[in-house]
Amino acid sequence: MATLDQLFNPKSIAIIGATPKEGKVGNTLFKNILPLQEHAKGKLSARIYAVNAKYEAILGLKCYPTVLQIEEIVDLAVIVVPAENVDEVLEQCGEKGIKNVVVISAGFKEAGREGAILESELIRICAEYRIKLVGPNCLGILNTHAGLNATFGTAIPAKGNIAFLSQSGAFTLAVMDWAIMANGGFSKLVSLGNNAVLNECDFVEHLAKDDETEVITMYLEDVREGRRFMDVVSQVTKTKPVIVMKSGKTDAGAKAASSHTGSIAGSVEAFTTAFQQAGVIEASSIEALFDFSLTLSRIRSIKGGIAIVTNSGGPGVMAADAIEELGLELAAFDRETIEKLSALHLANFYNPVDVRGDADSEKFGDALGIVAADESVGAIIAILSPTAPIYFDKAGGYVLDTNIIKPIVPVFMSGEAVTETVERFKKYGITNYFDPVRAVRALYAVVQYNKIQEKVYTLPPHFKIDKVAIDDLMARIANADEKMGLGTDGFEILNAYGIPVPQYGKAETAEEALEIANRIGYPVSMKIISQDIVHKTDVGCVKLNIVRDEVKETFFEILRRAEQYTTARRIEGVLVQQMVEGGREVIVGMKRDMHFGPLILFGLGGIYVEVFKDVSFGIAPLSRVDAIEMIKNVKAYELLRGVRGEPMSDIDSLIEILLRFSQLSMDFPEILESDLNPIVVFEKGKGSCAIDVRMTIG
Repeated sequence: MATLDQLFNPKSIAIIGATPKEGKVGNTLFKNILPLQEHAKGKLSARIYAVNAKYEAILGLKCYPTVLQIEEIVDLAVIVVPAENVDEVLEQCGEKGIKNVVVISAGFKEAGREGAILESELIRICAEYRIKLVGPNCLGILNTHAGLNATFGTAIPAKGNIAFLSQSGAFTLAVMDWAIMANGGFSKLVSLGNNAVLNECDFVEHLAKDDETEVITMYLEDVREGRRFMDVVSQVTKTKPVIVMKSGKTDAGAKAASSHTGSIAGSVEAFTTAFQQAGVIEASSIEALFDFSLTLSRIRSIKGGIAIVTNSGGPGVMAADAIEELGLELAAFDRETIEKLSALHLANFYNPVDVRGDADSEKFGDALGIVAADESVGAIIAILSPTAPIYFDKAGGYVLDTNIIKPIVPVFMSGEAVTETVERFKKYGITNYFDPVRAVRALYAVVQYNKIQEKVYTLPPHFKIDKVAIDDLMARIANADEKMGLGTDGFEILNAYGIPVPQYGKAETAEEALEIANRIGYPVSMKIISQDIVHKTDVGCVKLNIVRDEVKETFFEILRRAEQYTTARRIEGVLVQQMVEGGREVIVGMKRDMHFGPLILFGLGGIYVEVFKDVSFGIAPLSRVDAIEMIKNVKAYELLRGVRGEPMSDIDSLIEILLRFSQLSMDFPEILESDLNPIVVFEKGKGSCAIDVRMTIG
């Protein structure tokens, strides 16, 4: 996508659908853009053109019947006409050579089938004329540093270093109003609307190079290009934090899952995993979205632990609890700091520092200065309750003291008494919190971002496999009626990808079962092959430690039990398999997500996987770092490492299986879901093997 500089800094703007009628969107929009006609210091100077065939002039400015009648070049067109007329107007923009268009008009795919047809026509026109289009069905765009307000919002926020992208126009309006009240500054605001042409990926790419933007904040309801989103964001987060609030993550309605992975993994897991893997800081609420954004716009790193200075023990303990719960670190003061604090006669001179309820503002300020000088301190939470000796304006001065170079987050817990001090803080971009836990969470976002910056991104490995053989197998499966379960075909696929499996054979008669068992050696395991039976153990269709004399009898018993299972209409035979003993059981699975592609699952395996749900996720293709993180992120990792003298499991072999399975998921998009469950992992150095495999082909 070409640069978006001209979109945000146009030298000429046409408002198509401008009107003199008060209260109309075309009137508000025109008034918002009109000030650019007059050159103002520090603002963009642009030529403004009104376009509306009904009028000869609007607010003293000549009005053109169409953009084609404008003699000069137009950098940006903002369209606010009825949906059914937008395609004609957009075509005229293309003929005029206008490359940047914002379509405010609603009534497109959000309005149903007819609207979707109209929107597809806009996409076609943009492709033909190479138009970069924002919307339709959007609020518009804003560039505070240029003074550009191409929205129908009546308020314009102050300049700042936070860019905000939103898929909700109403939410964007609310944020613009809130920003003025909170004295919050923005660099750019973009209402994405229906994302017909330009989407969040295009704007994130642009904002990554925007000198006026330090933090990128987004409200998203959907991600159309999931893989591109991850690739773009993972590059941007090396230099700028990306904070996202995502709504609509839950699965609507019932979901028919044919695997363990399918029953556990949904949209929530996919989005959360994609965000984590790409380096997004995810916010679960509007409050958190802007707490994180405002804090990261001011504090970019915390080098050391967190110190708490308070005149009230209770809120100090709340903050300390939150620090521990979030896995953050309380600063451990050095001896000199403790001695200086002790000399102040405090209630507690360790961390949290309690200056006592009878302490005045000066003592609070002294404690802040001493704590800030300690090298182990990376940031300070300054908590004050409204005791009689405390003057918030004076205490606020200590928070703003330029001699203190450590970041301080104020928690001045009062109402009217703290109003003036809070306003002072706002002028310096500092947020005051009433809740100490909220302050800790804001600092946690900074620590998260520091870890994101430290993360080493590596390329996924590529394994040589016999893809031609698998292509032939997949073609055969595609032509078959049975496309779930796969039976022994699944083991062939795993073998081709270098994923170890026990010796096996498919028996359709008792004699075949005995022949296979004799070849493998005893004891063996036997289980039904049927795509209709997911949980074979539940219906007695798995038998273990079978010796020679039991093979035929077990074969018939498994078939009888399978036939009694009411939904088991398709029975292929019985799998006779080498008996694998010892080791620990884990699961590796995949569900293909519509946004991000293969969502890989790892966790505690066997029959209890859906009960305990001790699992982690990754988006394929996985790098070695991704695979290691997936294994470490399950509680069972401690068991795999070995506890109380037990031997360590072969974790390296699990990493290898995850990486090979990831490549399989990428190579064959027709595999919709898959489970390798259980995978038995043996002692370190002895490998792992997949005991059972289930795949859904679509």
